[in-house]
Amino acid sequence: MSLVSDVKTDVNMREITFSIAPEELEAACEQVYQRQKKNIQIKGFRKGKAPRRIVEKLYGEDAFVEDAVNSLIPQQLDAIIAELGITLVDRPSVEMVSYSKAEGAVLKATLITYPEVTVGEYKGIHAPMVVREVTDADIDQQIEALRARQARIVDVDDRPAALGDEVKIDFEGFIDGEAFEGGKGENYPLRLGSGQFIPGFEDQIVGHSIGDEFDVEVTFPETYGDERYAGKPAVFKTKLLAVSVQELPEADDEFAKDASEFDTMEELRADIRRKLEESAQQQAQTQFENAIFDTVVAGTDAVIPQIMFDRRIDQHIQEFENQLRQQYQDLTLKEYLELTGMTMEQLRDEYEPQARKEVTLRLALVKIADLEGIEVSDDELEEGLTDFAAQMQVPVELVRARIPREDYRTDLRVTKVVEMIKSNAVVDNDLAAQPAAEDAEEAEIVDAEIVGEETPADETPAEEN
Repeated sequence: MSLVSDVKTDVNMREITFSIAPEELEAACEQVYQRQKKNIQIKGFRKGKAPRRIVEKLYGEDAFVEDAVNSLIPQQLDAIIAELGITLVDRPSVEMVSYSKAEGAVLKATLITYPEVTVGEYKGIHAPMVVREVTDADIDQQIEALRARQARIVDVDDRPAALGDEVKIDFEGFIDGEAFEGGKGENYPLRLGSGQFIPGFEDQIVGHSIGDEFDVEVTFPETYGDERYAGKPAVFKTKLLAVSVQELPEADDEFAKDASEFDTMEELRADIRRKLEESAQQQAQTQFENAIFDTVVAGTDAVIPQIMFDRRIDQHIQEFENQLRQQYQDLTLKEYLELTGMTMEQLRDEYEPQARKEVTLRLALVKIADLEGIEVSDDELEEGLTDFAAQMQVPVELVRARIPREDYRTDLRVTKVVEMIKSNAVVDNDLAAQPAAEDAEEAEIVDAEIVGEETPADETPAEEN
């Protein structure tokens, strides 16, 4: 196999033409014939005994050519790519240009190459690290949450339902007088004012007493997930079955003993303050690191092949599907999309910005590792694989078999770069753009990847989308 031409057709795109000599192709065809002949049965010959010339006379002289070419491509094409000194980000697309027994075969391969990357500032990056002040109100909020967990549910039968009550209802929804799928519930628990159902539904239960039967008239939001119902008025035949309230315990020393390991409210509040302050410090550190790596991404210049983003999106979707199965009793991604009225294209679009940021950051960090001469020795690689195996609680031999060594070596190089950039960054609160009290639910940077938030599943058709 030899290179005939090499043409750069676009940024990160090359088209090479290469040939397979007739004698090389002939040898490969003979090997294919020898492998396949045991399955060949032709009239007049015992199975597996038909000569190759007879098979080719019956099926054509190129009967074994396609398989022969496919057997030659991987190793030979890898050799050409290595000779050219290029790195691919996807499997080559190969097609045959011509073939003859006398001249061999000519093939064309389309290659998507690793992008050229330039990076900007990565040492001494300035970023704010504003630690949110923990207030008494924050502690009170945590105490109220503890009280709610310790609350007793008390039935109420001497007054109408009010906002904040826990109720149980039967309901059935109708659109244009016809009952619709998913619009029925029996003995359904609902906290009035929670916003769980579509706007207006819960408000119309307020004021009714146990045993009342009444109509709830609402209109589905235009943005409702199921377009069959979006924007349509509906009537829910409703019956109020039960009303109850939460009875909260007093926030005193006895409560502290019941709800925690502490004997007094003073000790409990002090512990809550300490934990909130630690959380605020960690949140500030995370925001600081995110700002640093946002700067790295913003300073990175590269034309990145879409396939690299698509692969990262694929990983996110696979992770999301695994979360669905674990958290929602084996709910499949297909079922999730049907329930929410979302298409796969829309889901992919949601992950696209995150994937772009992650891929760009990864490319930048690898480039910085090259610029700084940051390497990972074989001993460090083995130590990393051993630690990873221990963390996953699997035999290290299994990790070695399943994780490509050079890919993991790159992961460790990237981790070194992350630590270098963080250690050289400068806290500069003059750059703070957000008030210190504002919560920022940023993703945490882990080994140069940004972990995405889970996309929540929508509620049932009778509830707010």
